[in-house]
Amino acid sequence: MFVLGTRPEVIKIAPIIKALEKCDKFLFVICAMAQHREMMDTALEVFNIKPDYDADLMKSGQTLTDITVRVLSKMESILLKEKPDLVLVQGDTSTGMAAALAAFYQKIQVAHIEAGLRSGNIYSPYPEEMNRKIISNLSTFHFAPTKSNADNLLASGVKRENIIITGNTVIDALHMVITNDYIFPDEVLNKIDYTKKIILLTAHRREYWGESMKGAFKAIRDIIIENPDTELIFPVHLNPNVGDAAKEIFSQVERVHLISPLDYRSFANLMNKVYLILTDSGGIQEEAPSLGKPVIVIRNETERNEAVEAGTVKLAGVDYKNVYAITKELLTNVNSYSDMAKSVNPYGDGKSSQRIVDFLSSHFI
Repeated sequence: MFVLGTRPEVIKIAPIIKALEKCDKFLFVICAMAQHREMMDTALEVFNIKPDYDADLMKSGQTLTDITVRVLSKMESILLKEKPDLVLVQGDTSTGMAAALAAFYQKIQVAHIEAGLRSGNIYSPYPEEMNRKIISNLSTFHFAPTKSNADNLLASGVKRENIIITGNTVIDALHMVITNDYIFPDEVLNKIDYTKKIILLTAHRREYWGESMKGAFKAIRDIIIENPDTELIFPVHLNPNVGDAAKEIFSQVERVHLISPLDYRSFANLMNKVYLILTDSGGIQEEAPSLGKPVIVIRNETERNEAVEAGTVKLAGVDYKNVYAITKELLTNVNSYSDMAKSVNPYGDGKSSQRIVDFLSSHFI
């Protein structure tokens, strides 16, 4: 049984589902919790995935408690009906954490996709850092993207034989959707001159809502104003805390495109076209290096330290001066840009999902 509730979960689970569809050894069901309704649905459509269960749990103004309680309650009835041998959850969402707990309550084994990531700060990212620690404690099998992730699990007491280093399935997903002649559904994106230094920005982390997020936005705004050969594309997250800050800082600035969130196929192909990416997303830190795109992380910590060590991302924090200085350096220093663009992605070769299926086959069949 696969449980998913957000767009990143769909993207990273989809390659495993597609690999299992080609294998006649397993029966599986897909449970969509819809922690994020619209964004989850667009990802399901991209990969042509039709859930067997759709809990439709998203509510306006939902809290973390609301999500956790509703997932626990809904999963109980589904698990009692289906009685799966294994529940697979991905990453660090509240959906994944609650689904793993629900499986534990029914004494059903859990497998954790993208296991072993740690920032070392339980409040950053919040609540994701604690979610993934809880999932680790509830899981039997741990599909770790990298050796560093595996080391984190070993240090926390997980048995070595239950850790499988796979690479990250997001690289598999990326390879499934990128095309060089891609035409965007949004005509605004088709009209942009990608021979210029186009910057792509994403932001959504709740721990940076307010003045911290605005400080980073102001640095990016000033970079755009001061450099006529740049443009900014910002697919604005649906949360009003992000949208209000984006409008306040960017709405009167030329060469800034505030657009609606994109489906995964469009977003992946946009990453492939831009010059530089600034983000607080975890998945983008893994994806963009495969496309040769330097990433500036607007967070104070990252659980993707392999990317920092490999030189594919730079950690800027949210302080105005740091964000401004690092962005300007990569826009103006060809050598700095080239060093990052040519660094080797530490997150795998696009075959992670097959490694997971091979393990399941060897263990359960």
